[in-house]
Amino acid sequence: QLNMAVEGDFDPDAINRQVEEVQAGSVKARFRALYKFTRPHTIRGTILASIAGTVRALVDTPGAIASADWGAMLPRALIGMVALLLGNAFIVGINQIFDEKIDKMNKPFLPVASGEMSKRFAWVTVLASGAIGPMIVYKFFPAVLFKLYMLGWVLGAIYSVPPIRTKRNALAAGLTIATVRGFLLNFGVYYAVKDAIGAPFNWSPKVAFIARFMTVFATVIAVTKDLPDTEGDKKYNIDTLATKVGVPKIAKGATICLLLNYISAIAQGILAAPGTFNKVPMIGGHLALASVLLARFRKLDAESIPSVKLYYKHIWDNFYLEYLLYTLI
Repeated sequence: QLNMAVEGDFDPDAINRQVEEVQAGSVKARFRALYKFTRPHTIRGTILASIAGTVRALVDTPGAIASADWGAMLPRALIGMVALLLGNAFIVGINQIFDEKIDKMNKPFLPVASGEMSKRFAWVTVLASGAIGPMIVYKFFPAVLFKLYMLGWVLGAIYSVPPIRTKRNALAAGLTIATVRGFLLNFGVYYAVKDAIGAPFNWSPKVAFIARFMTVFATVIAVTKDLPDTEGDKKYNIDTLATKVGVPKIAKGATICLLLNYISAIAQGILAAPGTFNKVPMIGGHLALASVLLARFRKLDAESIPSVKLYYKHIWDNFYLEYLLYTLI
């Protein structure tokens, strides 16, 4: 079984076998390549953000769960999820098309770089995702959500597509990912659910907290995602903090940023007015996640690519777990 980037190391023999299976016409192998093309670790983040945002909006609205028209809401929620996943596929897919040469060095297990997916089929997938997603949002959701969706669409595209290609600049790349995955996704889901149940949107402390917290977290992910990729990035003149400063310093700096983010969450839980947050998950939950992060950082060998990849996976694990806390705080 093939282990992918965020999940661990890759197996070249497994990749070769899967390329051969695709070339032999295996439908299963082609679906597996399509699944890998969507970058499953990002898909999980999108799904968790959608579920957590929905739960949070319903819990924050008195009587919403009891009085909701589930027959109308559930299909709408499913349609919204599909639009988000299509947007996700568009952004990560177009990145793989334009990063094919870099990925052959940094991420040779990705389907375009490995040859499991043809460039033509990759373009068909990206263009279909990039067209159908916006059409769904335009048809079924308020104009403000369509504008936010298209903002994320454009930012995701120019991250990879020349001549702008913001990924070549560390600051621009970080701001792009932080905006899309930190703010737009969390705000958009919450707003959509509020609109669906007919409740006015307001910046509750919990929504404001998750938007801020996840924007910082997404910024750290934007920086740490480059830690295992320094060889290819240097060859193709991709300017990242990891190539400029070095893996050990960036790993340490990213960990400090996340720890400060957790400390701010704990402080907010302690200092907030009574009833603002549920203190056990807000304080205890973030203390636990901070402790886990620190323990995993202490095991990091910054000179070992497998160790760096594993640490990056652990950062995503904490990212996922934050959405569980979001439903409880």
